[in-house]
Amino acid sequence: MKSFFYLALLCLLFSTISEVKAQHQDVNERPEMYKGKSTNSVDSSSILGAFKGGNVQGHFRYFFMNTINEGNLTDYYANAAGGGLRFETAKFHNFQFAISGFYIFNIGSSDMSKPDPISGQANRYEIGLFELEDPHNKSDIDRLEEFYLKYNFKKSSVIFGKQLLNTPFINLQDGRMRPTGVEGIWAELNEIKGVKMEGGWIYSISPRSTTEWFPIGESIGIYSTGLNPDGTPSQYANKIESSGVGLFALKTNLSKHLKIQIWDMYTQNVFNTALLQSDFSIPLKNKTNLIVAGQLIKQHAINDGGNHNQSASYFQKNGESLSFGAKIALQSKDWEASLNYNRITSEGRYLVPREWGRDPFFTFLPRERNEGFGDLHAIMAKIDYKVPQTRFKTSIAAGYYKLPDVKNYTLNKYGFPSYSQINTDFRYTFDKGLKGLEAQLLLVAKINAGETYGNSKMVINKVNMFQSNFVLNFHF
Repeated sequence: MKSFFYLALLCLLFSTISEVKAQHQDVNERPEMYKGKSTNSVDSSSILGAFKGGNVQGHFRYFFMNTINEGNLTDYYANAAGGGLRFETAKFHNFQFAISGFYIFNIGSSDMSKPDPISGQANRYEIGLFELEDPHNKSDIDRLEEFYLKYNFKKSSVIFGKQLLNTPFINLQDGRMRPTGVEGIWAELNEIKGVKMEGGWIYSISPRSTTEWFPIGESIGIYSTGLNPDGTPSQYANKIESSGVGLFALKTNLSKHLKIQIWDMYTQNVFNTALLQSDFSIPLKNKTNLIVAGQLIKQHAINDGGNHNQSASYFQKNGESLSFGAKIALQSKDWEASLNYNRITSEGRYLVPREWGRDPFFTFLPRERNEGFGDLHAIMAKIDYKVPQTRFKTSIAAGYYKLPDVKNYTLNKYGFPSYSQINTDFRYTFDKGLKGLEAQLLLVAKINAGETYGNSKMVINKVNMFQSNFVLNFHF
């Protein structure tokens, strides 16, 4: 693929006529890091002026990942390095144009193309740093990520084209080299005080760990497809019929301390997912707040769930699921301690394509998901701490996830046993001579808490494993 190299040349040309503006960003990917304000907020009188007044941003990233599995099961490691450029024009009659891309190199890793000889399972985590569909590709890994036209009006905007989006169900799902991208039209409306509405129509997705852009139907099934409710292998990859995804959100502050958000995701011909979440903050003494939050998610199938042949359908015909969760936390300027709970009822599997994003549950921890399960109980405690007067912050979280038996295929899509998980996260933002550089160390341990029936397929890269992640980001 040569597209990114042409993109890079174009951005470098723009950079000679633009002011480069550094921005502090978190180690993990966030949409705001790609949508920085233009250096010229005044509407330009010419297209040339809009380009000259534009904004160029750059990003270099290094990622080391190492997974140690139980006993003689295969261990893996990977070293990935890459970089990207982003350019956004200043306004021209309220219009803006943006383009960005990223390249990745495999600079020394395990052979991702070889399955584990004992279980027969392929690598799960490290391959995600590169190109999932081509484990042999080590150097030609590049993607055009953003290519859109934006129209601004008052406090609102509409974007059409390739863009990066964060919603509860379709999101960046950071944690590898590049995030998930979407293509479509997206609007944000902020004209009513205390109310934000956003939504749009998505017709193409480039999932994390891929370089291509896929129609909505084809994007479902690029990752592991798991099992049908009858225990047979799911066959929905490349067989889902869907023209797009419609999303709508309403967010409102009912009072100074109460926030409500409502989301609905309509996946044409497949399924519908609705979310209601409330967050209530109660001020306490010593500038501490008590936070209480609740979440409810309801799903149901549309038509045949993507294919009239149920063995090749993503969401079973007439299928439903219900999830609810709660969070209670104490929060101050430098720390937050929370206790989180989530329940997916036995009504059915909670299903959202893993290609689209990570779970919105309060109990979510990086490196594992609870998508694909029903009859689940999850509890997770977490402490975040920012060391005062420093650029160092850390967090530790521990969770217990009680899943259905691995042979209960109706409610356990991926043959996953119950497990406990502990995450420790350290982050540091550099200053002065190293300003723009950020470092992260994430350590993950997952411990089996269920029956695996002596089947190594239910263990490798799932439980009784330890993973270390070291990430360096440089933004300019």
